[in-house]
Amino acid sequence: MDIDYKDGNTIFIQDDLDLDETLDCGQAFRWEKTESLYDKTYTGFYLNHPLTVSQQGNTFIFHNTDPPEFENIWREYFDLDTDYGEIKKRLSQDETLSKACSYAGGIRLLKQDFNECLISFIISQNNNIPRIKGIISRLCQNYGGFPTASLMANETVESLAYLRSGFRAKYLVDAVSKMNSEEFSPRIIRNMPIDDARKALMTIKGVGPKVAECVLLFGAYRTEAFPRDVWIKRVMEKYYPNGLPECTKGIQGIAQQYLFHYIRTADPLVNE
Repeated sequence: MDIDYKDGNTIFIQDDLDLDETLDCGQAFRWEKTESLYDKTYTGFYLNHPLTVSQQGNTFIFHNTDPPEFENIWREYFDLDTDYGEIKKRLSQDETLSKACSYAGGIRLLKQDFNECLISFIISQNNNIPRIKGIISRLCQNYGGFPTASLMANETVESLAYLRSGFRAKYLVDAVSKMNSEEFSPRIIRNMPIDDARKALMTIKGVGPKVAECVLLFGAYRTEAFPRDVWIKRVMEKYYPNGLPECTKGIQGIAQQYLFHYIRTADPLVNE
């Protein structure tokens, strides 16, 4: 990937990335699309590092981003060193996945902070995107940025009333308590056998299989994790009643991203 640093911006060409498909697909909740002179522009955060990023065709502009910031934060966050062209080629051995990869070939996994991802997906339960973003925004406003687990250590259900998060407040309190224990560090979760990691996450009150899989996929980059919501259940019933094809092994979560977007918006047989 050839990178040009010009006038305080980081500029590069990338064929397998689309900002709409990556930042507005439900894997992260702190990105907003804004008006600009470019095809697409988003503003958002990784932890408390702000970014405005634009797309013009296959050219990307990371505004006001110097080389150290791009190399140390954003290159990893946008998973830019993973060859998604090769991944799509591999997944396209399957007919349905071939259609999904062709339909939304610009999806990438965002390598999110584990703790932020966990809190965000606890908030996301039985919730809609605008409300999820509102709760997270109020949390960030209260702390002057997304808080660490240690900063939230003394929170109670009552003290979190300002979030207006409903029943999720008690889940957040339990999650913070576990996140502040050595046994539940992101490093340990990332290195556990996947089934053990699932079980560990589901010891948190309110964390079921779907949230656990989302946190493993988006917060721990466990690409073998496979979140199942109503849309993925439909595609499994229709196309993969005997399980996913062999070409997805080890990257089931990336396959899920392509399938999720395709099934929701492009497959008339599932949406009829």
